[in-house]
Amino acid sequence: MSTDDEARPAARLTVLTGPSGSGTESVVERVRARSPSVWVPVPATTRPRRERELDGVDRLFLTPAEFDRMVAAGELLEWSRAGPHRRGTPLAPLRSRLAAGQPVLIGLDLPGALLVRAVLPDARLVLLHPPGNIPAQATPAAFEHTLAHDLTGRVVDELVGLSGSSFLAPAPPPVRGGPPAPPRAVR
Repeated sequence: MSTDDEARPAARLTVLTGPSGSGTESVVERVRARSPSVWVPVPATTRPRRERELDGVDRLFLTPAEFDRMVAAGELLEWSRAGPHRRGTPLAPLRSRLAAGQPVLIGLDLPGALLVRAVLPDARLVLLHPPGNIPAQATPAAFEHTLAHDLTGRVVDELVGLSGSSFLAPAPPPVRGGPPAPPRAVR
């Protein structure tokens, strides 16, 4: 007989990608709002902090030298250049969340998503594309799943459904006088 923890699939990194304007950021935010246990990494960047951004919350704001050190030390899952600035995904916090059993979701551009496969071959790559139009630079065979972005709610439902019980719902409140209830799988 197995317990719920034994039956639950291992936490996995899901990378949502698509062409510019495909809506990956809005889908990631909606999945995160629906499933708060899904962790979304805080990207590192060399660009200056904007007025309402918080260091360590919205982004990790690094000097170019700090970013170079992280690249040289292999501390980034992937990184890219955007104009004069660079951005990347710190690897250590991502690995620790996965090791703790927490599912991770990240939205990346197409080249970034394909770089992830080299570092974490078990990552689930999901291609988000406009209805009826898979971009030429995205070879569907490189992705486990493709989702047409016609309605954001439907895409969020499908993305949560792809992960089955690896996306955990928040634990219900404890029964008065009893131990806290464990998180439950979202179906």
